[in-house]
Amino acid sequence: MSELLTRHRAVMPSWMPLYYESPLEIVSGSGSRVTDAEGRTYLDFFTGIATNMLGYDVAEVREAVERQIARGVVHTSTLYLIRGQVELAERIARLSGIPDAKVFFTNSGTEANETALLLATHARGSDEVLALRGSYHGRSFGTVAVTGNRVWKNSSLSPLNVHYLHGTDHAAPAFRGMTDQEYVEACVADLRDVLDTAAPDVACLIAEPVQGVGGFQMPPDGLYAAYKEVLDEHGILFVSDEVQTGWGRTGSSFFGIGAHGVTPDAMTFAKGLGNGFAVGGVVARGDLMDRLPALGVATFGGNPVSMAAAGAALDYVLEHDLQGNALRQGSLIMSGLRALTALPSVKDVRGRGLMFAVEMADPVTGAPSAALAGRALEEARERGLLVGKGGVHGNVLRMAPPLTLSTEDAAEGRDLLLEAVHAVAA
Repeated sequence: MSELLTRHRAVMPSWMPLYYESPLEIVSGSGSRVTDAEGRTYLDFFTGIATNMLGYDVAEVREAVERQIARGVVHTSTLYLIRGQVELAERIARLSGIPDAKVFFTNSGTEANETALLLATHARGSDEVLALRGSYHGRSFGTVAVTGNRVWKNSSLSPLNVHYLHGTDHAAPAFRGMTDQEYVEACVADLRDVLDTAAPDVACLIAEPVQGVGGFQMPPDGLYAAYKEVLDEHGILFVSDEVQTGWGRTGSSFFGIGAHGVTPDAMTFAKGLGNGFAVGGVVARGDLMDRLPALGVATFGGNPVSMAAAGAALDYVLEHDLQGNALRQGSLIMSGLRALTALPSVKDVRGRGLMFAVEMADPVTGAPSAALAGRALEEARERGLLVGKGGVHGNVLRMAPPLTLSTEDAAEGRDLLLEAVHAVAA
């Protein structure tokens, strides 16, 4: 055991997971690659759980941050005007497509989702919230309450009255033989039944376009549009959790909800926007955002340094058409990975843009296999590739490479992953 690992375990919570049998310390990075404390370099297909969406050591982001720090102002609080905050909010409001949108900045996705839940429950005067099975929305008391993934759910206690809907469980026995359209109709019928029998006064539905921690499970395109028709009949608000799916990562749209052809009442965001700097927030209809009666701030939310990083990162995404690159490189990777479904130990390969996953299963029983996923994680590292792991059963390899990924790196990472999974299957 390394000296740093011993110290980590002595002072950090036991519920903070570390990857790998021998956890690594990343000390430097450039482009799509990182180097550990022992001098070994890896191709990074997980990028700090999708936070480093441009990769590492991006000059434009670094220089924007350095210019702000050189002014001597790292933080002022939102009690003063912050030019970078206003400029970034203007751009996000415009890009969101939400009418008369306003933006509130936080430090994380958890805080962003807490804020969205506060907006919705106050506006509707109700503590009833709809969420999806398999979802993940954060680690705080309120966001754990709307998380439908028991691996990350620390408490059954809740400040909210939560009802869970179907949406990403098409493979479940009850739905397995259905077409996508039949599954959507069944999900909508279930939503109506929930509203008729168990949830008479719902504030909002909060849902991820692609379930990140849930193993990149996703509903059929159009499901949320069908849900929203029902929600609108009852005046129920819709919050799209874009913490992992925003800024073009899915390739097919700038925000993940675009695949469903609807405009939500609010969207939450975080992770990649700051390219490693702490940035989160909510963009919502102005009337919804302004309805809160009490004062509120996020002390470090929207601070000048994070705003400089986020503004430069957003510039880079738009100027280099990284949404288009996510679509191209994701297609290249997925076209190679689909062959893995011929293996008895691979239950599914799925993805959208630069979010893709390989679901591992026991080759004899077909049951989810966290052990095989863990072994594949190690095999990938041995070959010089870093990937993630998730899913309700911990049996899914999940990848979110930088949006700047080159064709050469995409092909290399794909091939290394193929080797790792084949090694486990053998």
